[in-house]
Amino acid sequence: MTTEPAPAHLAATVLLLRDGGGGALEVFMVVRNYAIDFASGALVFPGGRVDKADHGLAADPRRCPPPKLHHVVDQVTKVAAIRETFEECGILLARPRGQDRLVSAAELAGISERHRARLHKGEITLAEMLAAEDLVLAPDLLVPFAHWITPAAMPKRFDTHFFVAAAPADQIGAHDGHESVDSVWIAPDQAIAGVAAGTYKMVFATHLNIVKLGRFGTADAAMQAARKARVVTVEPEVMRRGDGTRLLLLPAEADYGGTEFLAELPAAI
Repeated sequence: MTTEPAPAHLAATVLLLRDGGGGALEVFMVVRNYAIDFASGALVFPGGRVDKADHGLAADPRRCPPPKLHHVVDQVTKVAAIRETFEECGILLARPRGQDRLVSAAELAGISERHRARLHKGEITLAEMLAAEDLVLAPDLLVPFAHWITPAAMPKRFDTHFFVAAAPADQIGAHDGHESVDSVWIAPDQAIAGVAAGTYKMVFATHLNIVKLGRFGTADAAMQAARKARVVTVEPEVMRRGDGTRLLLLPAEADYGGTEFLAELPAAI
């Protein structure tokens, strides 16, 4: 009897980028709450599942400018990515209606005080918050970087779209204290070294995308490369060697520097 794979929940995550004090690329990451059942205690990028309200907001031209090309999934996942980024780390990629600039740090402080906790609790929607503050989302700032689907054999699966975005210069990221319990701006090589030393825990997809991000010296270089690259969907195939070692097989076109990777399941996925 063949068991149907668990559904893969649509999700989105953002690699917020900046150039650190020494001019080198840094990315914002949070440590997930240890009480959460998926990737508890892991160092991750802000993000989460797409919810029902994200679909409605993505289709509302008053609060979310339509894309130049009609990509429904892309637009919905960008809305979810912006919402999760605000909820988890207090950075808001939105503009005052009719203006080209992003909300300022001073404006954001008031917006966060009035709405962030309520949004996190589900007492209001992001659309309601935008209407109350007369804001418009800025999905144009998010550039597709990767697309991963959890292997079919796993009991909990996600269809996750990864985006890169330049962090607003005057907005300060901070973990929410609920879903995430710590946060850090970190250079990719430091994150990789931290995993090797056991300082950090990362799920497999996060680790490989940090490695890929580490190819770029600055935030602008990473953004420019992402704009030119073709995103290839990765749904790792799990293979077991004769000695019991498990491998994750990836398509070469996804450009992760190889096609076979050792993994410890289920923590690695």
